[in-house]
Amino acid sequence: MSARAPRSGPLRLGAGAGFAGDRLDPAVDLARRGDLDYLVFECLGERTVAAGQLRRLHDARAGYDPLLGTRMRAVLPAADLGRTRIITNSGAANPEAAADVVLGVARDLGLPLRVAALTGDDVLAAVRRLDPVVWETGVPLSESSEELLSANAYLGSDAVRLALEEEPQVLVTGRVADPSLYLGPLSHEFGWRDDDWPTLGTGTVLGHLLECAGQLTGGYFADPVTKPVPGLARLGFPFAEVAADGGAVLGKLSGTGGRLDRQTCTEQLLYEVDDPAAYLTPDVTADFSRVRFTALGEDSVRVEGATGGPRPDQLKVTLGFRGGWLGEGQISYAGPRALDRARLAGDIVRERLRDVHGLNEDAITVELIGTGAAFRGLAPAPDSVPEVRLRVAAHTSGAELAQLVGWEVESLYTNGPAGGGGARKSSTETVQVRSCLIPRDLVQPTATVQENR
Repeated sequence: MSARAPRSGPLRLGAGAGFAGDRLDPAVDLARRGDLDYLVFECLGERTVAAGQLRRLHDARAGYDPLLGTRMRAVLPAADLGRTRIITNSGAANPEAAADVVLGVARDLGLPLRVAALTGDDVLAAVRRLDPVVWETGVPLSESSEELLSANAYLGSDAVRLALEEEPQVLVTGRVADPSLYLGPLSHEFGWRDDDWPTLGTGTVLGHLLECAGQLTGGYFADPVTKPVPGLARLGFPFAEVAADGGAVLGKLSGTGGRLDRQTCTEQLLYEVDDPAAYLTPDVTADFSRVRFTALGEDSVRVEGATGGPRPDQLKVTLGFRGGWLGEGQISYAGPRALDRARLAGDIVRERLRDVHGLNEDAITVELIGTGAAFRGLAPAPDSVPEVRLRVAAHTSGAELAQLVGWEVESLYTNGPAGGGGARKSSTETVQVRSCLIPRDLVQPTATVQENR
């Protein structure tokens, strides 16, 4: 594509999703009424990209976010595709197959569409050659006992910009750092240099604030007593209007639920941040320590004060290992002595899994939900409760053993104790996620384009 002149006017970016299971209707509303230049769907976590790689091992055309087609079917007709571009990391472990899905949806809807797939984050071969130290274990990868499934590097805004130069209407990526999904279009449109660290820090704070969508507008912020948020059932997702120098105002659509103010912005600023003065991304070492929020009116907040320094020399890589299988069963007890009956039921299942089926005691977890199970023994359990949910889970080496866990819980119906009900069971192959670093020159992003007219 030919070189383009940097944009001079403001750019408007909207947050369409903050995780893989996020709602559809707030994004559709933004697509229709947001007057957006870009709508960004952040749908990928470290565990979800590894899980995608596991699905792809079983089916070469799988590995992307299973909700991708549903999202695109809802949003493409609502968006002005002549103006609004869509960016999503829903490609997960298979961006090219994901691009095929988007193009197929567009064909079904009768929409001409140009789609780009950004690849290059899959660095499994390079990691095997390099044999880096794994953060969590402190030893080289080759000394890990588990089977390595995947290795995905965090691409940055330069990779996103590379793909946007192909002028797609929809860009599907794999593992891209969350803020970079927003910094990429900002750098692309405004012509920001890769070494303009203060400006890149400014763009990164905007990406960090927007990346979790409804968290910024009060979703995860809400507490009915200390931090009330109106209209949570119709929570609106945020957008940012950004000037060429990085100055920005955050907002949300009129008539939507939630709240956007200095408090919600401050909470999101600190979300998943260890050192606000040195927030490491593939693009910049961002400094959020002097960020200021100024309320301009209802649900309108100015952001300023972010800066940054040189980017890290290496990129973080998410490693996925086979983690065996997880079997689970749940059942409820209620009424007099409910807690005593639930405890007895847990003891029965534990004994049978250990003595009849040969599972290791350390692999079995028994929880009495409703009695402080979430606190893992940090809070004393009550003497009695009106109802309790028993959950038994066990990590196993294979699928058949995992299925036995739920089966044993379900068998409590007629084998005692009395009064159990609402049994549920499941078994799932699992992945273990760890991390390492890789020199950035070993990571080579590539964009490929498809279109239907």
